[in-house]
Amino acid sequence: MLSPHRRSAIIDALRRGTVPRSGLDVLAVGIERFAPALDEELDGVAAGRGGFKAVRGEYGSGKTFFGRWLQERARSRGFATSEVQISETETPLHRMETVYRRLTERLATQDASEGALRNVVDGWFYTLEEDVLAEGGIDPADAGALVARTDALMEQRLAAVTRQAPAFSAVLRAYRRALVQEDQGLADGLLGWLGGQPNIAASVKRAAGIKGEIDHFGATNFLAGLLTILRDSGYAGLLLVLDEVETLQRMRADTREKGLNALRQLVDEIDAGRFPGLFVVTTGTPAFFDGPQGVQRLPPLSQRLHVDFATEARFDNPRAVQVRLPGFDLDLLGRLGAKVRDIYAEGAGNGERLRRLADDAYVADLAKAVTGQLGGKVGIAPRLFLKKLVGDVLDRIDQFADFDPRRHYALTVAPAEMTVAERAGAAAASVDDVELDL
Repeated sequence: MLSPHRRSAIIDALRRGTVPRSGLDVLAVGIERFAPALDEELDGVAAGRGGFKAVRGEYGSGKTFFGRWLQERARSRGFATSEVQISETETPLHRMETVYRRLTERLATQDASEGALRNVVDGWFYTLEEDVLAEGGIDPADAGALVARTDALMEQRLAAVTRQAPAFSAVLRAYRRALVQEDQGLADGLLGWLGGQPNIAASVKRAAGIKGEIDHFGATNFLAGLLTILRDSGYAGLLLVLDEVETLQRMRADTREKGLNALRQLVDEIDAGRFPGLFVVTTGTPAFFDGPQGVQRLPPLSQRLHVDFATEARFDNPRAVQVRLPGFDLDLLGRLGAKVRDIYAEGAGNGERLRRLADDAYVADLAKAVTGQLGGKVGIAPRLFLKKLVGDVLDRIDQFADFDPRRHYALTVAPAEMTVAERAGAAAASVDDVELDL
């Protein structure tokens, strides 16, 4: 049973044509078969290993949905999660400092939907204090002794990280002092630097004895430090989704090569045990994994990610390093639409009328109609289909007592509301819409 808040968040996102941030378990159709294997991998990561999974699917097949569905599943199992969209200008894959910054900005836990870095760090200090008090040698009323012993325990826990990234421990130590002294401004600045934020005041850096900004190698070490904090705080690990990695294909040649090599290094470092408790999931199109401008340009990466997809999709191995999303057919699209209708009806005062006027047969007909507008390509139809179902049909049934979608609604799809992939797949309305190469 969904709460009113979760139900409203799901419906609002679909009405805008975007993927909901939560509640995706109730919308999942066609990907449930991946759950047992992914749960096994999450259990392995929680036990101290690292993990990597590549997810392939055509545009509109639900890669972003899959990533957020897996994040929600991981958070329910005690993981922290983060999602980073790869782009040439804002988040190039070969610049780990930008990836790390976006990671910390979008860090989420079961208790915080985004921006959870402060909660994680403060919770870690609380855990250290609890461990110190459990030793029995410190009087809880002796604040000075408690702070000193907590700092010493912090150094022990971060010993391995400190050898590679001493600035990480230095900032945590200074942040702890700022909290004790109730200097919130300094604490905020230090936490910002710890999260990879640029343009931190020099006075803040001086307080921790650090200089400059976090670079690529420093960010890699800071990620290892963050994983240590998460484990010590009781989290099972960190699930990091790198979305839209296929944009590497459209980048300049030098940027593309660096990005592919960075991905290869990340896979190797996970395999080598550099990041215990980290599970990285990348998403991309088949062209990215198989085409000449993607993974195939770097043979070592291609070898690591290669999976034979020559057999029928129903025999795909969900434990493989690379999995493919099945994509939508009309049956799955109809089932998804029926789920959305039921979610909408549960929160409406006239649920019976909604289910009657937008019954399964009507939902299936609408799915066919939207797919027909997109040249019969079911795989790119889900976003637009759900947007039309919620905004044009269900909302009107809910608000207008005499509205009947079979009599009063005729589907129209304007180019302005379509994505590039949807416009490319749209059927030509007339001979004038056909472009010829002469």
